[in-house]
Amino acid sequence: MAAVAGPLCTWLVAACLSAACDAEEHKQKHFCAGGSRAGGGVMLGQRRRLGARRRGLARSGMTMAVALQAERSVIEKKKPDIKQRRVVVTGMGVVTPLGHDPDVFYNNLLDGVSGISEIERFDCSNFPTRIAGEIKSFSTDGWVAPKLAKRMDKFMLYLITAGKKALENGGLTEELRNELDKTRCGVLIGSAMGGMKVFNDAIEALRVSYKKMNPFCVPFATTNMGSAILAMDLGWMGPNYSISTACATSNFCILNAANHIRRGEADVMLCGGSDAPLIPIGLGGFVACRALSQRNSDPTKASRPWDMGRDGFVMGEGAGVLVLEELEHAKERGATIYAEFLGGSFTCDAYHMTEPHPEGRGITLCIEKALADAGVAREEINYVNAHATSTQAGDLKEYEAIVRCFRQNPQLRVNSTKSMTGHLIGAAGGIEAVASIQAIRTGWVHPNLNLENPEDTVDVGVLVGSQKERCEVKVALSNSFGFGGHNSSILFAPFK
Repeated sequence: MAAVAGPLCTWLVAACLSAACDAEEHKQKHFCAGGSRAGGGVMLGQRRRLGARRRGLARSGMTMAVALQAERSVIEKKKPDIKQRRVVVTGMGVVTPLGHDPDVFYNNLLDGVSGISEIERFDCSNFPTRIAGEIKSFSTDGWVAPKLAKRMDKFMLYLITAGKKALENGGLTEELRNELDKTRCGVLIGSAMGGMKVFNDAIEALRVSYKKMNPFCVPFATTNMGSAILAMDLGWMGPNYSISTACATSNFCILNAANHIRRGEADVMLCGGSDAPLIPIGLGGFVACRALSQRNSDPTKASRPWDMGRDGFVMGEGAGVLVLEELEHAKERGATIYAEFLGGSFTCDAYHMTEPHPEGRGITLCIEKALADAGVAREEINYVNAHATSTQAGDLKEYEAIVRCFRQNPQLRVNSTKSMTGHLIGAAGGIEAVASIQAIRTGWVHPNLNLENPEDTVDVGVLVGSQKERCEVKVALSNSFGFGGHNSSILFAPFK
């Protein structure tokens, strides 16, 4: 009790003295009111003396205030004095309808191969849409423990497999990983939809009895558990969580992961997105939104960004994961550096759940803020991997924003990976980041498939044509936008 009484009494005394000072000052104000300049000088002098008196009291008796001030200064001293650290890409992993290796995936894109076909996983004959970017062949052998593989949702299986492939692609072998400071290594891989099948199966089991439910149905359905399980597997104790911002998920994760490195909170981050929405409830939900193409008779022609014949987007599935690393850390271990991450931004349309702002304000603001964050001039952007999903409003609003921001660059090339993969929902930004980095590495940008009859307001001189094109990328911008008005843009450049 005595330990409490000291500071408490001091505080009470200080409060009383302060009140007394206030009262005295109040009296002086009334005494000098309406007085001459000399009177004002007297009042000023009295105020100064009162201020000095208060400062003296603070120095002699205000132990609590001093303690708080000391504590604040200690906290400020603990903040690391870190210059902005450079972030580079040292690994890439993908699971997509066009292949599960970054080079195979990108070569298929360059060749104009479509990954869109009829859905085979379940009977969808009663649905008006029966096509998707479905992964036909996928194995977790060597990547996920068999017991987990049987119980996990596919979004988690895609995530873990792509994450470990990214590590392998980055030369981060188990032996080398054991030498890392695991408290400075993190995982930030998100999902828009999470474990839809696990949750759906639990509902079906519950119709019989709760005893029939998968005991892991709740954790395996949550979007964070993919990152968590992968971190447990690797023993990585740094930043670990997931972000779910619909179709902008991957970009949000990549930018946040980079910021952890830039601020000195981590040296290595696995980041990106994963989704596996191709089940009846997932297909049915998007059909109900009237968002999907119904070009069932010709699946490879269904996804056609900026084309007048587009009738909605095509669902896809998979995962895209990057290894981001602090530059000096990457150099020290002799890593191959694929590209440099320059920066990015987030904004919100604050307009509508599914429609973009009619003036594209949120998109334009997002691009401009991304340029500011990266310290890049508009003229330096000569490649944009657009979000362009093949929807009526979305394609044009993004195109208008891109032209508004970069019309002064005659070398600008714009394409949409979704014309061949379909829309991988939360994983879209992950595989499109890989496509952007591969464009930097190879000097080739992939075609826009099915752009046969472009919108009248679209300048075809800005869009990549039906064949791959040479492009020495200076700075690549990758856009991702999601339901809810979530916008995100990220930038990559050749490492110099």
